[in-house]
Amino acid sequence: MRRLDRYILFKFIGTFFLAVGLLMLIIIVFDLSENIDSFLKHDAPWQRVVVDHYLTSIPYFTNQFIHLFAFISVILFTSKMANHSEVVAVLSSGVSFWRFLLPYIEGAMLLTLMSLYLGNFLVPNLNTVRRQFKDEYIEHLTKSAGRNVHIQTDKDEFVYVELYNVQRDHGYKFSVERYNGNELTYKMASDVIYHDSVDEHKWRIDFVTERDIIGDREHIVNHRRLDTIIPALSASDFYNMKEDFEEMNFFELRDHILTMRQRGTEGIRRYEVEMHQRMARPFALLILTLIGAALSCRKIKGGMGMHLGLGITIAFSYVLFDKVAMAFGVNGVLPPVVTAWIPNVIFLVIALYFLAKAPK
Repeated sequence: MRRLDRYILFKFIGTFFLAVGLLMLIIIVFDLSENIDSFLKHDAPWQRVVVDHYLTSIPYFTNQFIHLFAFISVILFTSKMANHSEVVAVLSSGVSFWRFLLPYIEGAMLLTLMSLYLGNFLVPNLNTVRRQFKDEYIEHLTKSAGRNVHIQTDKDEFVYVELYNVQRDHGYKFSVERYNGNELTYKMASDVIYHDSVDEHKWRIDFVTERDIIGDREHIVNHRRLDTIIPALSASDFYNMKEDFEEMNFFELRDHILTMRQRGTEGIRRYEVEMHQRMARPFALLILTLIGAALSCRKIKGGMGMHLGLGITIAFSYVLFDKVAMAFGVNGVLPPVVTAWIPNVIFLVIALYFLAKAPK
């Protein structure tokens, strides 16, 4: 029986990586045709195009569609086995259908663990390089957070900047306020503030007025220039980077969400949905593998074409449902954890139905 397990497992993994390789070639060709004008316009070095853009994109796109690659792979080789009557021969020899599924489950678990590692650790690290290249040569990913930016840096401390210039890395009309309950106890105000490019939390503040307020008395100090460190404030707080969570591993994303929650930052739900989806999506691979095996192990009229057609319909239904659920989660209709796991729950029910109807 182990020989049969190895046969199915090798078919599964081999077909999976073949599908990944073919689809990566297609993605690269389409991406090159779309972005070649940008590469030429900005004089992008071809070494960086190959290494920083395309090689780092392979793990990214693989993880994005890994559950679909696995699903299509299972349908392709299992329907081929069914058409050659191999499945009938295995089940007729006394092997139970559930025992027949064991190598499918083993292969799916291996790919699930791979997806968890890719999505939570490897891909975020590579995305730092890929997105830096994209920001330089394809699309600017950073933009100012706009005018009148308010940031809560501590429980009773608030920072305000009227306008921050991302390109020059400095802001105008800067102030820091500290409160004791509802009572203002300290205020620093400045016309302009410059970020230190060496130390993330170091700032140079020009034309500073500091006010210490104790009851009805004020102590005012003026500075021509003040070099200071503000531990809870960095330049990235004053600008938005498009989908910056792509560069965060799981633990960095979790800590970033805690910081956003503490500061009361808007848009936190997108980050919460992303964190839960990184744990939920890999398990979709296991569910879709069971659906694919149960769906394609029966020899039917139309053969592989019919199996593949049904498989693609189910695959795109999952993608559509996942996108709809994510929209509900980001807009606050559903809790983030429900948003991430509800497609898996629904398709698990579908998997159980197909398993019950599969030939035993």
